This record gives sequence, structure tokens and C-alpha cells, in this order.
Amino acid sequence: MALAVITAKQVAVLFLLIFAGFACVKTGAVKIEAKKAFSDLLIYLIVPAMVINSYLTEFDPKVLQNLLRSFALSTVLLLLGLVITFLLTLRIGKEKNTPILRFACIFSNAAYMGFPLIQALFGAEGLLYASAYVTVFNILLWTVGYAMVSGKVRPGEVLHSILTTPVLWSVLLGLTLYLCRVNVPELIRQPLQLVGSMNTPLSMIITGMLIAGSKPEKLLGNREIYRIILIRMLFIPLASFLLFRLLGVQGMVAEVVLLLEACPCAAITSVFAVQFGYDEDLAAGSVVITTFISIVVLPLCAMALTMML
Repeated sequence: MALAVITAKQVAVLFLLIFAGFACVKTGAVKIEAKKAFSDLLIYLIVPAMVINSYLTEFDPKVLQNLLRSFALSTVLLLLGLVITFLLTLRIGKEKNTPILRFACIFSNAAYMGFPLIQALFGAEGLLYASAYVTVFNILLWTVGYAMVSGKVRPGEVLHSILTTPVLWSVLLGLTLYLCRVNVPELIRQPLQLVGSMNTPLSMIITGMLIAGSKPEKLLGNREIYRIILIRMLFIPLASFLLFRLLGVQGMVAEVVLLLEACPCAAITSVFAVQFGYDEDLAAGSVVITTFISIVVLPLCAMALTMML
């Protein structure tokens, strides 16, 4: 129950930060167009700095073993989510918006909603395991996910997308520093720590800005959004918990990976909807509504972790 209480408190804090972003847009203090610049700052500077900083810790063979375990468990759950999504959407396979619907179900908002939560609950060690999940996540997103929404696979384009993902390079750099036991000077450590600490507030402010720019009547009127909610926020997390329970998987690594897999729809869903001509209201609605629902779902997931694992 302790983890559930901590999670509930942390999600409440995140919600207040989301409201701050919402209020900034609604009062005109910040223009809605600024969310693109904030997102770029987050993806290209703040998250990489946070990931690298999480690796600047004393080498521990047990932590390295858990990190490798995190890569394996992340792969299992992400593939499980993919299989569940395709099985539950077989009947709508030929509809125009099926690819973006499936994308919204498969890929969670691990970076925006997940990292701040993991950082609060598990600290720097938890971020190490979260970085492993996001690495596997990005590889799957820019291969299977990109092919799904674009309708075609261009190996060169996919490879370019993977190689230009900042999180992947920050993981590689962090792993190198960690495995080689490089003593990074405090002059570099402190800026990395300060920049990385901006992740939580900025992520949530961007989410609030996204909500402020949405139209509730259009979001709630799309029936397909409710299909996404059930798959993304119920069936996939539940199946993940049950699988780990059956396999006897437990510990911090399992908790980190499960919480990341239980996060709401990925924010990039809306970007791909615009880029490839899908229903933008469906994409935005899936992100916004599942984000609201996560305020309840994530504490419940943490409670399930304490009871089932």
C-alpha cells in the first residue's frame, strides 16, 4: 500500500503541474504555439541530460544485471502490448483510422508521464531501468510504429529516425561512462543534474498546454477513443501484471517497467496523425483523456504491484 500512497501523492503533484500549464495558456501568459519549442527543449536537452545523469553513479554489478533485465522485460511487455492491440482490433482492420488507433494503444507516454513518476518513486536507480524501457520503446516506435502509421517502410528513413533519437544516444553515452567507471567532474555533473531536474515540471506543463488547446466536445464525441482507453489503460496493464505474476517476476525492475507500460497514450500520436492525415481529434483525444484517466489508473497500478508482486 505504501507504493500506492506515494504514487497517488506524486500523481496529484503532477496534476497540479498540468493545471499550471493549462492555466498559463488559458490566461494568455504563454501562447499555445510555445508547446512545440518546449517539447523540442525537453526531447533534445532535458531528457538526455537526465538520463546521462542517472548513469553517473558508483558501478554495481547487481545494478548492471538489473539493467540488462530491464531491457529484456521491456521488450516482453512492449511486444505483449502490440499483440493484444492487434487481437482486439482485428474487426476494424480496414478502416482509415485503424493505424493511428493501434499506435495510440501500443505506445505509452513513458517519457512525459513515466519518467517524472519513476524519478519520484525510485530515484536515480529507477531512471536507469526506465531508460532501458525507453530505448526499446523508441526502437519499436520508429520501426513497427512508424511503418504502421506511414503505410510503408523505408529502411534508410527508419534507421535515420532511430539514430537521431536523443534518448538512445544519451543511453549509449551514459552506459559508456557507467561501464568504464569514468569519474565525471562536478563541473559537468552539476549542470547535468540541474537541467535534468527540469524534466518533471516541463513535461507536465506541456501536457497541460495540450489539454488547454483541445476541444472537449470533439474529444468525447468520438467512440473510437473509448476503445483506445480500454486497450491502453485497462487490457494492456492488466495483461502485463498477470504475465509477471505467472512468471514470478518481481522487484524494482518489474515495478518500473510495469508503471511505464501503464502510462497514457504517447504524445507523438497527435504528431503522426497530422503528418499522415488521420483523424486529429481522435489522436488528441486519446492523449488528453488517457492522461486524465492516468491520475486514477497509475495509483491503482501501484497498489496492484504491492498486492500481486
